[in-house]
Amino acid sequence: MLFAIETLKELQRQQHQIILWTFRSGKELEEAVKYCAGRGLEFYAVKQNFPEEVFDETISRKVNADLFIDDRNLGGFPGWNVVFEMIQMESLRALSKPANNP
Repeated sequence: MLFAIETLKELQRQQHQIILWTFRSGKELEEAVKYCAGRGLEFYAVKQNFPEEVFDETISRKVNADLFIDDRNLGGFPGWNVVFEMIQMESLRALSKPANNP
């Protein structure tokens, strides 16, 4: 998708850890990871919560994350510029909250 790689790389520069969580597996997953790596996007983890996690393909589960970006969400994908702006605004809100105010 247009601007996907650039947006994710910028989020990484801002210290976000990017996990690739996809339906792809096998050769298609390897090709997707290689494609991204060839453009300078390295994932924190792929289909795992953290790099050292042992993945059991027989167990269906969700990745543990603060934010999910789904390009096939209900209502359509708003575009990477909108996603980036939403994350920036959420980061600013989190920074402005007092430490004792959950």
